[in-house]
Amino acid sequence: MTLYEKLADEIEGLIRKNVYREGDKLQSVRQASQQRGISITTVTRAYLLLESRGLVASKPQSGYFVSARAGGAAPRASELGLSHPAATSSPVDVSRLVLSTLRSICANDAVPLGSPYPDPGLFPFQKLNRYAYAAGRDETLLGLKDALPPGHPKLLRQIARRYLEKGMRVDPDEIIITVGATEAMNICLQAVARPGDVIAVESPTFYAMLHAIERMGMKAIEVPTHPEHGIDIAALAAIIASQPVAACMVMPNFQNPLGFLMPDERKRALVELAAKHGIPIIENGVYNELHFGNSHPSTLKSFDRKGLVLHCSSFSKSLTSAYRIGWALPGRYRDEVEKLKFLNTLTTPSLPQLAIAEFLERDGYDYHLRKIRKTYAQQARLMKAMVERFFPPGTKTSTPAGGYLLWVELPPRVDAMRLYRLALERGITVGPGQMFSVSDGYRNFIRLNYSTPWSGEIERAVIAVGKIAAACARRP
Repeated sequence: MTLYEKLADEIEGLIRKNVYREGDKLQSVRQASQQRGISITTVTRAYLLLESRGLVASKPQSGYFVSARAGGAAPRASELGLSHPAATSSPVDVSRLVLSTLRSICANDAVPLGSPYPDPGLFPFQKLNRYAYAAGRDETLLGLKDALPPGHPKLLRQIARRYLEKGMRVDPDEIIITVGATEAMNICLQAVARPGDVIAVESPTFYAMLHAIERMGMKAIEVPTHPEHGIDIAALAAIIASQPVAACMVMPNFQNPLGFLMPDERKRALVELAAKHGIPIIENGVYNELHFGNSHPSTLKSFDRKGLVLHCSSFSKSLTSAYRIGWALPGRYRDEVEKLKFLNTLTTPSLPQLAIAEFLERDGYDYHLRKIRKTYAQQARLMKAMVERFFPPGTKTSTPAGGYLLWVELPPRVDAMRLYRLALERGITVGPGQMFSVSDGYRNFIRLNYSTPWSGEIERAVIAVGKIAAACARRP
């Protein structure tokens, strides 16, 4: 536990015991810093953490006061509303924008608030490398046979066991190992749809899904999506009734960029709607392990009785992004997906498969995940509190239930691409909202990454982006 976490917990304890009561003013940041012999930054972070917990509220020029919510009422819900995309299908052409943006995000040691990738500092890279090195010295483990689809039997067994431990029975023979979840989504989409077909997606949606649709020469239709409940099923049903929809691509758990957790009853209703019309669903589950709650989220796959859900996932967001190991559970399309995997990349390298399988078997994957979840949950609260405090009036944010991404709606006058360029000049990156739609929507939205350990540099970068956004909002 860091120093600012300890201070926040200490003050929270005083609030819970009514030493501090509703409306009481906390010590000023400077007073607390001097009295405790700690830095002003440490006190500020502690107060921001308390604010994110709904225990204190800041008043400009006055300080921090115990909030009315300290008595136990739930924090306020996300301010974001249901999205309203156009109900028409469109060709997809976002890859150039995404590629140029990602290149700038990864260049010149910029502060990675716009990065789509998790910070690698929490990943057990050295352990995985040792397992890969040991496997590389054993010639009996390196035959081409185990690299061919569906994948190495040892990893297939470990993935199946992982699902079983979470209450979902999976036959190892159904699993297809892929080069990351991106390949899994691409070949699953190729298995169920053809060029020119219409694919339903959430709005906003993760651009990797749009890339798959663009690559296949298909069209996307965006479906209204709620920032806490997920895709609007009634709206999707109306779209299906009005035009042919070949497939649906969704991310029901900790969606990128909104971060919501779709309730079980809505997951069941979505699968039932798809089954009624015989429409396959490609489910992206790459963030499933990064939940903030105590229980593992369910999947669309667990409600599937007709084999129409093609579930895709990977270890890139939870264990290592360096090895690019993903998989698909393609249901009734299993044989076609295996064939497409073979035609697409022939094999998935054995060494990273074996390294991950050894880690899953020997090294406490759940312990590793608990550390990541705790870190991300805390940093999500800090990032949200910082944005709400330092960004211009009218800013709205998502309330992530997992993952490491925050979706931010800025005042209407703020152009996200202009903000992106101005921030980049300051050595800071953000993810402009235009990357997450096939239309010209989300022009005043950005995505922020909070996976990097909280630091003075991150804090200053968030404040700087807020000041740039405020200047953009004032601009005619």
